[in-house]
Amino acid sequence: MGKLFGTDGIRGVANQDLTPELAYKIGRIAASLLGGNRGSPLFLIGRDTRLSGGMLEGSLTAGINSAGGDVRLLGVVSTPGVAYLTRQLKASAGVAISASHNPIEDNGLKIIDERGYKLPDALEDKIEAIYYQENDDLPRPCGAEIGRAFFDGDALEAYLAHLKKNGPSLEGMKLVVDCAHGAACRVGGELFKLLGAKVIMLHDEPDGSRINVECGATDTGDVRKEVVKNNASLGLAFDGDADRLIAVDEKGSEVDGDAIMAILAIHMAKKKQLKENVLVTTVMSNGGLDILAEKQGLKVIRTAVGDRYVLEKMLEGGYNLGGEQSGHIIFSDLATTGDGMLTALQLLSVLQEEQRPLSALAAPLERLPQVLVSRKVARKEGWSENEEIKLAIDKIENELGRYGRVLVRPSGTEAKFRIMLEAPEDKKKLEQYALSLADLIAREQS
Repeated sequence: MGKLFGTDGIRGVANQDLTPELAYKIGRIAASLLGGNRGSPLFLIGRDTRLSGGMLEGSLTAGINSAGGDVRLLGVVSTPGVAYLTRQLKASAGVAISASHNPIEDNGLKIIDERGYKLPDALEDKIEAIYYQENDDLPRPCGAEIGRAFFDGDALEAYLAHLKKNGPSLEGMKLVVDCAHGAACRVGGELFKLLGAKVIMLHDEPDGSRINVECGATDTGDVRKEVVKNNASLGLAFDGDADRLIAVDEKGSEVDGDAIMAILAIHMAKKKQLKENVLVTTVMSNGGLDILAEKQGLKVIRTAVGDRYVLEKMLEGGYNLGGEQSGHIIFSDLATTGDGMLTALQLLSVLQEEQRPLSALAAPLERLPQVLVSRKVARKEGWSENEEIKLAIDKIENELGRYGRVLVRPSGTEAKFRIMLEAPEDKKKLEQYALSLADLIAREQS
């Protein structure tokens, strides 16, 4: 039996892995499980600009309708926009059709519950179990009980108003904004202009054949050039579904999620707004974040890779700031998921209040050297119990000392292992350790 759900919903190559048939069946199951006690469950569906989005939207809608659920089609909208509107409009659930930062041929289904949160593992497992049953007993209503679908082009205005309410005045600022030909195209330029900024737009045509291609959060080359060329205050680069932000400072240097989190955490702590003085991030964030946090009297708590695990830890501990190096930043006081637009507004608020350039605010984060190596393997199971691998990891960790880290992680989608080493060491030495460990894992998992 295959595994449907990864760390961020169901994802794969559209029309091969993620087929219309799969989307139809998921729609039926989701409508049956998430409809609650409502006579006609209401689902919101939003999508990014991928060419396969309309195909999957149609199949998913048909599945929900066939189980008696109504569908409100939002059109092109960000994943955080779907989450916000699901909660505000009191829908039974929402679905964002997007593969986020992935290549154009991929797509995904991110299911969001009535509270605006991504589904917990237990509910995803239940959906998956029903999906793989030969025969299900899900309802098949007839006549007037069949669900209906309608397009709602006005709902996005409520999300835009929410963002604007949480943004500062941007009078006097010049911004370069890269929409990655994705979901940010609908509100990206308008939002920052409404707040008073002069905006230079890049890749703002909604084009599913170019989404994330040499642009946006995955490739900030154009933003860096335009910031310097136009003497802009900073650049903002979003990914395909606009739940991530990578910034660019006034000198044209990239400012990733780790640096953004450091800036926000220090500022919020200074204003007594950072709950428990804790920042939640994943094991992939650079160790320099821990060192900086120690100096600032803050604490970093790490989770497994995936913004869903960051959010789970935040809710569990009552913390209000967390995120990933990739630019997923979560403000639990303001949103239920990572939101690139909201992150940009919070970052711009800090710049306005501090009256300092982004390069100066990002400077305190000194990164530890980090090496990443990948290896294909025949099997992913059993590696953590392998004595040879455990001994090798222990030996390397002892060699690297207090601030050294060894992270071994099997890929969620491929027969591959990813090995990350980090320490205040010479990078060549780290590379030697990483390659040696990668070769051992490849041999033992053959």
